[in-house]
Amino acid sequence: MAQYDYDLAVIGTGPAGHHAAIQGAKLRKRVVAIERKPIVGGVCVNLGTIPSKTIREAILYLSGYREHGIYGESYRVKEQITFKDLLQHVEPVVRTEIDVMRDQLVRNRIEVATGSASFVDPHTLCLQADGNGAQRTITSDKIVLAVGTESIRDSRMPIDGKDVFCSDDILDLDELPRTLAVIGAGVIGCEYASMFAALGVRVTLVDMRPRLLDFVDAEIIETLAYHMRERRMVLRLGEEVSSVEPFEENGIKRVRTCLASGKQLVTDKVLTSTGRNGATARLNLAGAGLSADSRGRIKTRPFYQTEVDHIYAAGDVVGFPSLASTSKEQGRIATCHAFGVPATYAPELFPYGIYTIPEISFVGQTEEQLTEKGIPYEIGKAQYKEVARGKIIGDQIGMLKLVFHRETHELLGVHILGDAAVELVHIGQAVLSLKGKIDYFIDTVFNYPTLAECYKNAALDGINRIND
Repeated sequence: MAQYDYDLAVIGTGPAGHHAAIQGAKLRKRVVAIERKPIVGGVCVNLGTIPSKTIREAILYLSGYREHGIYGESYRVKEQITFKDLLQHVEPVVRTEIDVMRDQLVRNRIEVATGSASFVDPHTLCLQADGNGAQRTITSDKIVLAVGTESIRDSRMPIDGKDVFCSDDILDLDELPRTLAVIGAGVIGCEYASMFAALGVRVTLVDMRPRLLDFVDAEIIETLAYHMRERRMVLRLGEEVSSVEPFEENGIKRVRTCLASGKQLVTDKVLTSTGRNGATARLNLAGAGLSADSRGRIKTRPFYQTEVDHIYAAGDVVGFPSLASTSKEQGRIATCHAFGVPATYAPELFPYGIYTIPEISFVGQTEEQLTEKGIPYEIGKAQYKEVARGKIIGDQIGMLKLVFHRETHELLGVHILGDAAVELVHIGQAVLSLKGKIDYFIDTVFNYPTLAECYKNAALDGINRIND
């Protein structure tokens, strides 16, 4: 039997890689976690999820957004909000998260190796240290690819990190624009567009697709789009960008975005959010007998196993849904399967959290999916403004929708828009995973006043729709 330096090599220390490595350590395996940069956490901790959600929280607080329904639209905690104000909270949060992650790796006796990894053969990796040219070769029985993604650099968009920037450049901005064009209405584009709009920035959101986030329940998205427009955001859907041109006028730097339809947008800055490609270019996948698609993504079989049996891929590099929460679970499941350890695998029960303002979260099936399958269903809805807690926090637009089987009452989906949606969804997730019925919510006592009461109200609404 071949002898390897490690039982498990994990390339990347973002959510998927971190959890894959720790799961391997818990199984008493010799594990190495390989990270190209000298800090752990990947894009999630250093550039993406953690910084963006911290900025979002700062925006909600400083802009007084949550209190506008109580004190009026003019209410602010701080009148003139600067980008420095938003970043003030980011550094300590990121630093703490990195420290916690590194501590977890060390405590679990996982070696952290710094360098760019590439395949020499299916079991051998060459580690190239950035900067000093030092190389190291290691072998591993099992390998998990958790390299994440990189922002797409479109040749039509001269990204300079300042006037035309992508989400990876957010932390380097020096000032808030008065006007902003966001090109690309995926999850990242919608999140940042709504954040800037909450600060009073005049935002125009452009996307080739005819609707926002087509994997989300249509009614939820319609409500989000309505609220975006209420924040003075312009949605240019079904529009293709032909060029982006920075220019200077009267000593002021501006950016002109030309659309294929002939429209022109002139804004202070442009945020490009046209997607992300798998960061696989440096891996020499061919050396392992693997390949990536045109977007750098790696195709996997069940349990995130690639076409090479001992190599797995997890996280954003495998594509949709590309969420930190799902990536963590994918990494854990990949390692368990690699070493023959049974693991519950239920991606249909993964919750989705989208941190727009207002936020969205859902689990289970949508009305559109059930209609396509011909499954008889009914819905029950509750509005935040109809429960005492909703009035207390001033959320006038929040809503919770339950989708359930019309005949058996089995819960089939939970869809929420509004404050704390990403927290509330887990109640529904638990009932879904146990194949429970909406009757559970009717028979359960919820604390008062809470937003969780919306579950009872929505269930009662659903039953009334059937009986009336």
